[in-house]
Amino acid sequence: MNDARIAVICGGSNEEREVSLSTGKAVAEALRVNFEVDVFEIKSDELPPGLDPERHVVFPALHGSFGEDGGLQNLLEDAGIAYAGTGPEGSRLCFAKQETKNAVLAAGVRVAPGMLFTLPCPFPEGETFRALAPSFFLKPDRQGSSVGLSEVVGVEQLRLLWGELKPGEWLLEKRIMGREITVGMLNGKDLGLVEIRPRGGSYDYRHKYTKGLTEYLFPAKINGVVENEIRAAARAAYTVCDCRDFARIDFMLNAEEESFFLEINTLPGLTATSLLPMSASCNGINFPKLVGEMVAPALRRFQPLEAIIKS
Repeated sequence: MNDARIAVICGGSNEEREVSLSTGKAVAEALRVNFEVDVFEIKSDELPPGLDPERHVVFPALHGSFGEDGGLQNLLEDAGIAYAGTGPEGSRLCFAKQETKNAVLAAGVRVAPGMLFTLPCPFPEGETFRALAPSFFLKPDRQGSSVGLSEVVGVEQLRLLWGELKPGEWLLEKRIMGREITVGMLNGKDLGLVEIRPRGGSYDYRHKYTKGLTEYLFPAKINGVVENEIRAAARAAYTVCDCRDFARIDFMLNAEEESFFLEINTLPGLTATSLLPMSASCNGINFPKLVGEMVAPALRRFQPLEAIIKS
């Protein structure tokens, strides 16, 4: 295809650094089956020295801020470096959970009800808040990997928690009782559905990254009509949020088998307990093939200056 090397960027300076390092290691090992790979471990929100737009195509293996909020993508665009995954604007949108839900709702997809607030502020009141009660999920509006996620049972528990929250934007979401479902997207096509069954709690950071604390069913056993609805909703969300190359999209399924969109992950984890590889395996796509297909569109977009001049 060309002589590009794959530059895996991992690490970062946020709470998800260790998960990013695990993703970067797994991705680099898988890519080395078919490509020349350089690994760049970063500790600050800037491009690493040594990246060359004439030689490198970037595979972002960062999670959380800078990697998923469009910061990295903006710098790569400015430097003329080809990269895998969603562009700056789509990344920024999908990193803001409530803004993403607003866009997806406008596309005709049912979303989990919620309200956004910025601390410090008074304890919420009013009709919108009462419609979310009595049980909630509380999470930072801009954060990944379930960092800061709290399951809150009852208004009084929320009152006790309120004074302990850090300043910033928070999302209070209605707790939908039922099954958690995720579906991977690869080059605009939906992959297999995965059901997530955390043991003894919600699917928080600990359950997500500790082996044995969560059971996964893939493919998920879901009524065919409901499955088709989730798949259609995933495709609609992927499109309206300007996603590119790959993503993972999360839903809740209530007791009446109504599906509710939760969020989009534009740089999903790729570790031993990660969901996108499970989703891809439902389609017969093993891990090396998956990461190869994730980076393939970026390789097609790669145009070194010499090639541009010749054209």
